[in-house]
Amino acid sequence: MRRVKVLETVAQVQAWRASLAAACKVGLVPTMGFLHEGHLSLLREAKSRVNGGKLVLSIFVNPTQFGPHEDLDRYPRDREGDLQKAAACGVDMVFCPRSPDELYPGPTAVWVDIEGLGEHLCGATRPNHFRGVCTIVSKLWAVVRPDVSVFGKKDYQQLAILRAVQRNLFFPLEVVGMPIVRESDGLAMSSRNANLDETSRRQALAIPRYLETVRQRFASGQRRVAELIGDAEDKLAPGSIAYVEVVDTTTLQPVSEIRRPALLAVAVHFGGVRLIDNTELLP
Repeated sequence: MRRVKVLETVAQVQAWRASLAAACKVGLVPTMGFLHEGHLSLLREAKSRVNGGKLVLSIFVNPTQFGPHEDLDRYPRDREGDLQKAAACGVDMVFCPRSPDELYPGPTAVWVDIEGLGEHLCGATRPNHFRGVCTIVSKLWAVVRPDVSVFGKKDYQQLAILRAVQRNLFFPLEVVGMPIVRESDGLAMSSRNANLDETSRRQALAIPRYLETVRQRFASGQRRVAELIGDAEDKLAPGSIAYVEVVDTTTLQPVSEIRRPALLAVAVHFGGVRLIDNTELLP
């Protein structure tokens, strides 16, 4: 198997990008690594959209999107395994910053923040999380200058926010969202699944079962949110719920009755591991 090109500095990436022909399209998939099939589906989609151009993967566990008591130090890492998977997907270049200082040069901190879309769901319980996400993705877009950047819909709120960043800061690229990829038993694929022990992994299946229960209620005609999700605590036991909300898919604001496209989004801790998932509810 061919070895993929690995670059570790902003200057190297900028020089690589400048060396490409003007007509060469570039696709970028930003990740924090520990790749699974969900990530690989994003890479394959990006590859298909650049029409023979170049595919870039970034691997960087971004410290600014983690809170002080979150799992930054425990976030799983597997650089060699990631590079092998990247090569198999046809990745042309992997940007692995050698340290956070490479993307956060001092002494002045510059942030990209957003209002409104980050108030609820993950934003309500993870202060400054989306400021970190918006900032790092904006930096990657500025350095790599992709024509298309692909993200998964498991992080639905993140996708909506990054689309707003692209529009409002006039980044000349297309932001593409791809469906959630699930394990055979229904659990949404996540790098954090690797931190679940056997018991917690089994308990976490309460999440996809709960989403299916709510989808069935919705399909039967129920539109009042209180009736749709009122038993979340029982259905998701023994997990510790961070949030269970139904929000408008455009504004991400909570709704009490579904009259237009909505999103059921959940974040639940099992065995100390925070898992998120969602499903769209379309009238």
